[in-house]
Order: sequence, then structure tokens, then C-alpha cells
Amino acid sequence: MTSFAIQSFGCRVNQAEAFLWSDELQNYGMKYVNDFYDSDLVVINTCTITNRADRDVRSFIRKVLRLNSEAKLIVTGCFAEQAEKEFENNPKISYFIRNSEKKNLVPLIVSSRKKIKEPKIVPYRSRALVKIQDGCDFRCSFCVIPSVRGKSISVEKDKIIPQIKEFVHRGFKEITLTGIHLCLYGLDLKPRSSLLELLKDIELLEGLKKIRLTSLDPRLLNWDLLKYITSSKKICPHFHLSLQHASDNILLRMGRRISIEDYQVILAFLRKNSPLSSIGADIMVGFPGESNDDFDRTYDFLEKSPLTYFHVFSYSPRKRTEAASWKQVNNKIKKERSALLRELSKKKNMDFRRKFSGKECTGIVISRGSSESQILTSNYFKVFVPYCPFEKKEEVRLRIENVTETRTEGQIIT
Repeated sequence: MTSFAIQSFGCRVNQAEAFLWSDELQNYGMKYVNDFYDSDLVVINTCTITNRADRDVRSFIRKVLRLNSEAKLIVTGCFAEQAEKEFENNPKISYFIRNSEKKNLVPLIVSSRKKIKEPKIVPYRSRALVKIQDGCDFRCSFCVIPSVRGKSISVEKDKIIPQIKEFVHRGFKEITLTGIHLCLYGLDLKPRSSLLELLKDIELLEGLKKIRLTSLDPRLLNWDLLKYITSSKKICPHFHLSLQHASDNILLRMGRRISIEDYQVILAFLRKNSPLSSIGADIMVGFPGESNDDFDRTYDFLEKSPLTYFHVFSYSPRKRTEAASWKQVNNKIKKERSALLRELSKKKNMDFRRKFSGKECTGIVISRGSSESQILTSNYFKVFVPYCPFEKKEEVRLRIENVTETRTEGQIIT
């Protein structure tokens, strides 16, 4: 039996694609394995959002080529075009597939195979991911995504609902909805729809316990949507926003078309109406023109905000973007500022998690071992438990017992 492995870099959209490919390839009798260095085929779904992402992809491709000389590789995703230039003469790489051609990936692999009846599918992840949207209609001065993924394209509801029903039938209790810009969902469809309309339909599905949303763009968060996601019993109390910065000067240079005051209003609403929720944000440091004052404003904003964590990354010049030609911030300064924000994020996150010490909550089993298992709570705590009688994908109740800077520990309540 031909075995395959999938390595997905970058965003949740890539993970959702990998999840679907894994299912489809197993439907044709192929065997999914976790070991990239002992598989017949390795599919690499790449990312190019930063220089570091590029380096990680290059390093992984070279490592697989070195340690698994018998495997065939397929490279796809946002870095595929660049990878083709760098690795085009390597015979071990069968295809370089751009984002616009991803629909051809599975057919290329299974062209000589037939579907099998009732395959035993090993899930790619313990939580099912469903891509509902791709691409972006914005033109932020720093971002390469519109160039590599194109304009916003929504998946029709009559394709999304059956996919979720199938996952529920297979025992998944939590579904994660992914998209490059979730809030753009439905605006390109005919008739026009919206993320709010889709969520209302998904909530009606029997057997589905939880719906988790990936990154939300604050520029597109209208009040009806905000009210709905904070009052829903099925939508996880975990909201991640693509803030990027907290200086009006830098936001203007980024082309973000939103103000700090708008941020404050949205974050205050989320915290007031969903007091137990984790609220995260993407934050960029070292954007061209970022002064000490710009950074200080951002630090002060984040420190005082109800945010419970933030993903910090340094600006990387990207080809085909406006900001790449602007005067750059010194790399040493970028590292210093990044370190300060990451330390602040650790402190805020630990302080927030400690509020739940001794309290009960629900979560999904995401990892199960003989001596330790991991539970992901609805509000995005990864809790380590010493014993778990439940299988992966199951929803469980647990009690938070110990919180440190790096770990949250608890016990399953049976």
C-alpha cells in the first residue's frame, strides 16, 4: 500500500486543505502516516508570509530529500512558485502546484487508482478544519497574500454543510472554520451571503458541539456579527483578530484603514459580552517607519487591552509589495521589540489562565498518551492531564488545577 505524509506550513487554511487531501487520498486506498522520512509520497503545503516561513520550507524540503531519498515530493501553496525556481532540477520533486491549481493535486496523485469501499480513515487532526473562503480583496502595503492567493473566493454553502455533516458523522465534536479573511465570506456569492448567515445555518446541525473561528479582521466585524458570536452557545469563546499594530501612524502606512479607537471599542465589546473568552491578536513589529513612539504606543495599548495573548512577528520585506521598497527598521531593533512583546504576551496569558484555577470547563481531546494527554478547552487552553479514558476527538469535562508560565494542568472529570 502506498503511504503518504503531509506537511502543512503557515495558516489554518493550509491545514484545512491538508485535512481534506488526507481524507481523499485514503479514499483511494493510500495510507496516511506521520513519519515524513518513511513514506512513499510527501505533500508539502507551503507558506511565504515572512522570510522565516521561506527558510522553514526550504529547510524541510532539503531535509526530506536528504533523509528519504526514495520518496516522491509534491510542493504546493504560496511558496511553490519560488520553490520551483530553486528546486526545479531535482527529479525527486514530481510537481510544483500553485494555489490556483490545488484542485488538481489529488487527481494527479490518484489518476490510476479507484476509490475503495468503506475506507478506514485516519484523521489528519483531532479537530476537523473546513475551508470556507480563500484569497483577499485588500491591498495592505506589506502583504503578499493577494499576489499568491488572488481575490476573495467563498465556498458555496451547499458544499460546506455536507462536509461538516460528514465530519460530525465521523465523530468530530468541534469544527474549525478557516479562511484567509473569514469576514469576507459570502460577499462574492450570488445571491450575496455573509459569515453571519452561514454560522446560523451551521449551528442548526445536530451532533455538532462546537464551532471555532480562526482569524477575524476587525475592519469587517459588524455589530450583528459581534453580537452573534459572543452570545452563541456553540461558537467557542476564543476570538483571534488581525490587529497588526496599535499606532494610527503605522496602521495608515500599512493601508489598514482602521483606527486604534475602533480596536478599543471592538475589544471592549468582546470582553464585556464574553468575559471568559480568550482574545488574541497578530502583532507586527519593525514595519518601515516604526519609531520608538510608535512601538511604545503599541506596547502600552497591548498591556492595557483585554487581549489574553498575541502572536508577534517581525516585518519581512516581500517582493511585489509596496513597503518592500521603503526604508527598513534595523534587525536588532526588530528582535528587541519582538522580545518585549512576547514577554508581555506570556505574562498576560498566564495571568488570564490563572483566573480559571480550580474551575471546571469543557474541551476536546487532541492528544492521548500512556502517561499524559492534552485537552484543548473551548477558550483555547491546552491542558495537560495525567490520565484520559476518552479517545481523541471526544468532548470531555475537566478541572484546571495548576497554571505556570508554560503549562496548564488539570484532571478529567468522569
